Amino acid sequence: MGLDPGLRRLALGTLLAAYPGPVPPDWAVDLLADGLAGHTLFGTNVHDPAQVAASTAALRSGRPDTLIAIDEEGGDVTRLAHATGSPYPGNAALGAIGDVALTRRVYHAIGAELAALGITVNLAPTVDVNTADDNPVIGTRSFGADPVRVAAHSAAAVAGLQAAGVAACAKHFPGHGATVTDSHHELPTVDVPPALLRQRDLPPFAAVIAAGARAVMTAHIRVPALTGDGPATFSRAVLVDLLRTEYGFTGTIITDALEMKGAAVAAGGVGPAAVRALAAGADLLCIGATVDADLVERVVAEIVDALGDGRLATARVEEAAGRAAALAAWTRTVGAAPLTVDTDLGYAAARRAVQVDGVLTGLGRPLVVQLHTESTIAEGRVPWGLGPHLDGIEEIRVVAAETDPATLRGLAGDRPIVLVGRHLHRLPGGPELISGLAAGHPVTVVEMGWPAQWRPDGVRAFVTTYGASHANGRAAAEALGLAG
Repeated sequence: MGLDPGLRRLALGTLLAAYPGPVPPDWAVDLLADGLAGHTLFGTNVHDPAQVAASTAALRSGRPDTLIAIDEEGGDVTRLAHATGSPYPGNAALGAIGDVALTRRVYHAIGAELAALGITVNLAPTVDVNTADDNPVIGTRSFGADPVRVAAHSAAAVAGLQAAGVAACAKHFPGHGATVTDSHHELPTVDVPPALLRQRDLPPFAAVIAAGARAVMTAHIRVPALTGDGPATFSRAVLVDLLRTEYGFTGTIITDALEMKGAAVAAGGVGPAAVRALAAGADLLCIGATVDADLVERVVAEIVDALGDGRLATARVEEAAGRAAALAAWTRTVGAAPLTVDTDLGYAAARRAVQVDGVLTGLGRPLVVQLHTESTIAEGRVPWGLGPHLDGIEEIRVVAAETDPATLRGLAGDRPIVLVGRHLHRLPGGPELISGLAAGHPVTVVEMGWPAQWRPDGVRAFVTTYGASHANGRAAAEALGLAG
C-alpha cells in the first residue's frame, strides 16, 4: 500500500533535496510538483551562469515558489566559482578589515548575483566565533575570534544579502567555532556551560536575529549541558528553548546536511535523523549533497511512519512545513535590487585585508613553493594559491612532510623562496620545513589559512591574506610584486 498522498505532501514540504549534474533530472522537478520544499545547488550543479539560470527556471516549472538554496559564502566556500575560486574575500578577511559597510556591500553583491540566477536562499553567512586555532572546518569562514566584531559583521552580511532579495541563513547554531573536529566526519563536542555560550558564541546569532535573518542553520555539535549525548540538531532545548524562546527567532530553522556523520551516525541513518530533527523543532531538512529520488522517498516514508507511531505529532510537521512555505513566500514577494556588478569590489577588499610582517623588498624572481593542503568537504576542491596570478614566476607544489629543505634550496639556487600554504601551524611537516629552509635561505611565507598566533623564526616576511579565494591570491601576488 502506498503512502497517504496528503501525508506524503506534508513530509515533502519539510525537505531540501539535491540532484546530480548540471541539468535537473525529471524526478527532481516532479518531486517539486508533489510538494518538495526545494533543492540545494552544489558545485556539481554549476557550469556557467546561463546554465544555472536555466536550471533554476526548470526547477520552477515544477512549482513556482520552490526554494533554491546554495552555499555561497565567498572566500574559501564557493559553488558558483568552484572552478576558479571566488572573486570575493571571505569572512576572516572582511573581519580583519573591520569595515561593516564593506561587508554589507560584498554580501549585497553576492546576493545580487544569486538573485539574478534565480537562487533564493543563501546558506550563509557563517557567524561562528572561531575561538579554536585548530578548528578544521570553520577557520577563515568566520569573521574572527571576537564575539562583538563577529556580531557586527554578521548583521551586515545578513542585511546585504536580504536587501538583494535573497534569504540569509546564519550558521551554525549554537556555534561551531570552538570545535577541533569536523562534523562532516564525526560528532564534535563543545563541553562548556551555557553561560559561556551566551557570552562567546551566541552574540552573533542575537545580532542576525535582530537584523531580520530569515533562517538559521543548526550545528551537528554536542553541547552536553544542553544536548546530552546527541547533536544540537536533535535538541529541543537548543532549537526551541534557546533559539526560539530565549532569543526570539521566528523564522525558519534549517538543518545542516543530515547525511553528515555528526547527524546520520547519531540517529542511525538520514531518515531517522529527519524525524529527530523535526521532533526537536527544525523546519527545513537539508538531506545533503548525494541525493536521488529513492533517498527522498525513504526519508518521506520515515517521516510518515513517525506520524503514525507517535514519534512525530502532525501539528509539529505542519508547523515546520508552514515555516518552510513562509520562507518561500518571502523570496517571491521581496523586491530584488537591480544587478549592478562592481567587478573590482572583491579584489579591492582582498587587498585591504593583506597583512605584512617583515620586509618584502629584494624578492626579484623567486621560486614559489605551494604546500599541499587537503580541502574540507565544505570547501570542496577549489583552486587556490598564487599560481594563476604570477607573471612568469616559477612555481612548484610539494607535500610538506615529504619534502627535504635541502632539495628546495637546491632548486631555488640563489633565488629567494616564497612559501605558500594554508593553516601552516598545523600542517603536517609544515613548521619543520619552514624552519629548515629559513635556517640557510631567504624565505617569505604566505599564510592563506586561519591566522593563528604562530610565527616561524628566521623568515624575512610573513604575509597573511585571511583566506584563499581567487581575490586573496591576487592580492597576495600584488603585495609581493609578482602579479602579472
